Amino acid sequence: MRAVRSPDVFRRRATVFALMIAFLDSVGIGLVIPVVLPLIEEIGHLGMGDAAQVGGLLFAVYSLAMFGFAPLLGTLSDRFGRRPLLLLAVGGLAVDYVLQALAPSLGWLFLGRMVAGLCGASIVIANACLADVSTTETRARAFGLMGAAFGLGFVLGPAIGGVLGDLGTRAPFWTAALLAGLNGLLALLFLPETLPRERRRAARWRDANPLGVFRVFVRHPGVLPYAAVLALYFLGNSVYVGVWVFWGFAKFDWSTTVVGLTLAVAGLGMALLQGLGTGPAVARWGEHRLALIGLAFAALSCVGFGLATTTTAVFLLLMLHGIEGFVHPSVAALMSKRLPEDTQGALQGGIAAIQSLAFLVGTVLFTQVFRMFMTPAAPVQSPDVVFFGASAILAVAFVWLWRRGGRAASRGRISTVADGPGPIDAPDSWVKSPAEGLSDRPRHHR
Repeated sequence: MRAVRSPDVFRRRATVFALMIAFLDSVGIGLVIPVVLPLIEEIGHLGMGDAAQVGGLLFAVYSLAMFGFAPLLGTLSDRFGRRPLLLLAVGGLAVDYVLQALAPSLGWLFLGRMVAGLCGASIVIANACLADVSTTETRARAFGLMGAAFGLGFVLGPAIGGVLGDLGTRAPFWTAALLAGLNGLLALLFLPETLPRERRRAARWRDANPLGVFRVFVRHPGVLPYAAVLALYFLGNSVYVGVWVFWGFAKFDWSTTVVGLTLAVAGLGMALLQGLGTGPAVARWGEHRLALIGLAFAALSCVGFGLATTTTAVFLLLMLHGIEGFVHPSVAALMSKRLPEDTQGALQGGIAAIQSLAFLVGTVLFTQVFRMFMTPAAPVQSPDVVFFGASAILAVAFVWLWRRGGRAASRGRISTVADGPGPIDAPDSWVKSPAEGLSDRPRHHR
């Protein structure tokens, strides 16, 4: 592959193809979501409550495998570069979809989910690619574009998957396998290596330990509280991963097509807000306040879904629900600026580990609660209880982040330009070394 000489051209090329890989990944994931419930019922001969429980366990297996291996792939990408690890990840997803398309039993579905988790770090490495080529002022926007790429994938994926589901429960999986193969080919042909050899570091195997990976959050001042906020956000947000399809079938008797349309609307709102709104919103309010806004809408959206009585109301709520998409890129940017450049892969691996662990706990928790409150013996028989519980978790994340801002203000620290107006405990700039101190100089926001 010929080297790209112009730095601007190189950055644009790396950014475009990292986003394209993320987009195609999310299309593949979205394709299969509408048919998960019918496939589990078909293979396992189960009712809805038991199928929901199995669905939660399937995602738990995926999350556990990703929790175990995402830190390893993130650390290896800091040592050997992003490109080879990304090729491995997207290739594994193609194998996963073929396994599930051929699955004759629930055991095969679990095997496929394990393979997907083992190679599910493509988003980790793609985010690290963006961190490599973005500047200190554009990193939050770059992470927002990554969220937008995933959101756009969820516009097309579920909508197409819902239609393909009418052809059979296996058709979306074969289509997802073809997309994953195309994704790998694009990465092989066009994705440049974004981590030059002089910026690579020796692999620290303690960073690849699924539990030891959390050291990246404690070694650098000010990172751990944001990691806790993300953990709570991912935990509450896992209600959608765990029970959205089952909730729609149980409460509104949706078809696979309607399920796909709801996910498409959610993805479109997320993509538009993250892709077009993150940069201007960060410039106006800063990452901290933007994360607070996103968490507030996340908690209120869950309450709204629990109270919704019509599918029309659900679609209206989904248009507002996208605002919560600001949380992840904003908090990730706040964390990223506190770490040196050669640790960005480890940070993304650590964030993926948090997400996987939170989704592991959340999907099992919410599917169990969903099943419990769908049985005739439940004190209140309702599919909505899970959303009220998720709202409470997200409210705790909001209060935690808000109080962190208050504590920073009580210490007299002022926010940086990147953080916007507000009492944030933030470094003077995107740090190159954890030894660089905090600035007490007053700043003016854009």
